[in-house]
Amino acid sequence: MTTTHDDQVAAGTAGRSSRPDGDGRPGPLGRLGLLVDDHRRLTAIVWLLLVVGLGVFAPRVEAELSGAGWQADGSESVAVREAAETHFGGNASSAIQVVVHSEDGPLTEGPGAEVLARATALLEDDPRIADVFQPQPGTTLSPDGRTAVLLAGAGADTNEMVRAADDLKGPLQDLSGDGVVVNPTGASLLWSDFNEANLQAMLKSELYSWPVTLAILVLAFGALVAAGLPLLLTLSGLVASAGSLVLINMVVPVSIWAMNFAMMFALALGIDYALFLVVRYRAARARAGATPRSAVAETMDTAGKAVLLSGLTVLVSLSAVMLVPSPSFRSMAGGIMLAVVFVLAATLTLLPLVLLKLDLRINKLSLPWSRTAEHRSPKFAAWGELLWKRPAAFGVASVVVLLALAAPIFGLNTAMPSIKVLPEESSARLGYDQVQASFGEGAPGTLQVVVAGTDAEATTAALGNDAGIAGVMPPQPASDGTSNVLIQAVPTVDPSDPALSETVDRLRADLPESALVGGAAVENLDLKTQLDDSTPLVIGVILVLGFLLLLVALQAPLISLLGTLASLLSTAAAFGVARLIFQEGIGADVLGFESQGFLDAWAPVFFFAMIFAIAMDYTVFLLASAKEHYERTGDPREAMVGALAHSGRVIFAAGAVMVAVFFTFALSGPLPPKEMGIILGIAVLLDAFLVRLVLLPVMLRLTGDAAWWTPAWLERVLPRISFSHGHD
Repeated sequence: MTTTHDDQVAAGTAGRSSRPDGDGRPGPLGRLGLLVDDHRRLTAIVWLLLVVGLGVFAPRVEAELSGAGWQADGSESVAVREAAETHFGGNASSAIQVVVHSEDGPLTEGPGAEVLARATALLEDDPRIADVFQPQPGTTLSPDGRTAVLLAGAGADTNEMVRAADDLKGPLQDLSGDGVVVNPTGASLLWSDFNEANLQAMLKSELYSWPVTLAILVLAFGALVAAGLPLLLTLSGLVASAGSLVLINMVVPVSIWAMNFAMMFALALGIDYALFLVVRYRAARARAGATPRSAVAETMDTAGKAVLLSGLTVLVSLSAVMLVPSPSFRSMAGGIMLAVVFVLAATLTLLPLVLLKLDLRINKLSLPWSRTAEHRSPKFAAWGELLWKRPAAFGVASVVVLLALAAPIFGLNTAMPSIKVLPEESSARLGYDQVQASFGEGAPGTLQVVVAGTDAEATTAALGNDAGIAGVMPPQPASDGTSNVLIQAVPTVDPSDPALSETVDRLRADLPESALVGGAAVENLDLKTQLDDSTPLVIGVILVLGFLLLLVALQAPLISLLGTLASLLSTAAAFGVARLIFQEGIGADVLGFESQGFLDAWAPVFFFAMIFAIAMDYTVFLLASAKEHYERTGDPREAMVGALAHSGRVIFAAGAVMVAVFFTFALSGPLPPKEMGIILGIAVLLDAFLVRLVLLPVMLRLTGDAAWWTPAWLERVLPRISFSHGHD
């Protein structure tokens, strides 16, 4: 009976309002769809110019974007690095450490000495290298004389030093021979090697994800032509965003991670958006008396409005990451936001044009079992009726599962990525291991202290007396005659050991007031501290902005609050599972990674924003459909059951696409992309299939009419937004 009532109401409403020149006047987005049709040539030319013009720069994105910027702006360690670059010949954390090891004899003679000389000449020829520091006995030349570190000072910023590492590591490694092995290492090499491994992983993941995604879309749409549209639209948006990032990088440095995250995130979102619009168009077009223009107007006023609000929710969530004062985080968030804007623009302008052009040909190459005009799914309608009858059982079960998965979050530990994120055969890791074997466990994380010359003696003594310091090097005077000196100290522990943080805190408290403590490892510690401090603020802002956006979209305080809390619960569950996998190492062998014993420190703040954005994405789709049904019928049962019947299948297909995209990106490559792919994949799995298709409908059932109640004062404040076609 409910199904019949909904079909009558939906058909009657659509029949009256889907004609733009009839009684039911299209809303703003419906008029946008018709405007695109009225100016189809202009729209096509604009998009062609965007895709081709920006696409010219797109292939350069991996080479142009940088890998550095992972720093806490304004921190003590950044001040030390800048001082070392300016006053101490570039002996900074971004300097390139060329590790030379001989199996046959000391490096001071024979082939070893020749390799050192050739390496020095190679480094001195590069304009990005400042001073070249020769190995010193007792500090950078091992006691047996078989391992030496040739230090190439940083003569450029951190981004340019990563590019220098890209250019120099091959020629330096080629110097190996006659029992002598050369492996450059250091922070700049770490980023160079990571970017190289990450690029290979991304290319491999793309190779897997596109056919898997297409297969899911074919099953969801039942037609090859319709299935190909989301991929084409998303590709257009990605090409435009990649080219834009290259151009932006000419003005402001952009992290390579911006493109990596943007590619994965926008691919999933773009397919989701196109999926919702195409499904709605096919159903509207199949209705008796419908025309291509009326179908586009209806599609844009309903599914298009939900897509726009979903995109705004994603942008709002990611914008909160900008509160973290770190170049890498801001460029990553900005890169994803740019890609989302392009994908959203393509969905709302280019896709309507393509739908109007193809019209019924969108159903070409249909599969035998497909029913292209079916909008209301009998199976999801039946699922909705079951949830309506037994809300307590399904609601309690879903909450118990989510809470159980979220429980491990209380034991979650974070730290900055260790050397384990690199492949074992990478130059930076080989050099790192050799330095550790020859000079001590803490040698790769040597601390740098810039201090006034008058305090040099006291600082050296304090460093030597500290239990966390294994050795102290003689003070290095400034090359430009300034009064400060640079003192380097080797810790007793590995750079990723939590004990190093205690040593740094103790030194900063005990050393003379003029002393600044830095170094590559300390920069990581300062960034982690900044992330720990910023995370509560970012999460709070995301929650508040997410709730406010839902409130504006739905005009209903209670369900907006419940939708926000449901998204928070699924996000917590994803991080609980992440702790078991990445911190405890459960499934590490199967997934092909080496557990660090912690989750990367940037994951909570950045992944929270991404996961919450995705969660709210599905929330908007489901609740927008529920609001549309409630506006038409005033029946809370029809709002809940009808929303599942009309959007459940699309949410299911969209969730499957997202999970496939994220998991295929996690199949290969370094650990951070694996963390991203697996955590986001699990988050979507939980959110789309457990929260949006079970818990949120149950909340609608239990709250009834109260879910859609709006106080009179709030109605006067909020803008009027309706999800029924023909309303402004």
